[in-house]
Amino acid sequence: MIALDTSSLISYMAGDEGADVEAVDLALEHKQGVLPPIVLAEMLSDPRLPASVADLLRELPLLPLHDGFWERSGLLRARLIRQGRKAPLADSLIAQTCIDNDVPLITRDTDFRPFERLGGLRLAP
Repeated sequence: MIALDTSSLISYMAGDEGADVEAVDLALEHKQGVLPPIVLAEMLSDPRLPASVADLLRELPLLPLHDGFWERSGLLRARLIRQGRKAPLADSLIAQTCIDNDVPLITRDTDFRPFERLGGLRLAP
């Protein structure tokens, strides 16, 4: 399994190039792509998202949230903020979901780098 982030999914759908787009393509082709629930919410919140894409996204497995998730997410975010790092709430939730499920994340969003260094998030190469 490998988790797909909103930034890479958007780039994939736009036909952009990049290692993350290739990784998304392979993950989907081999049915290894999974979504943190917040990514599904972010994607579906786009009012211009074609219904066919929304249907495809809904078919992807969602990573489960485990007991204590919300507390761990808050503590992870606080750790980054204490270190002077940018820690958007949605990114904190995505990172903690991946950490809890021991699943790497495909992303082109550099905001996740501190979660890797300070929180144990695994980013896909």
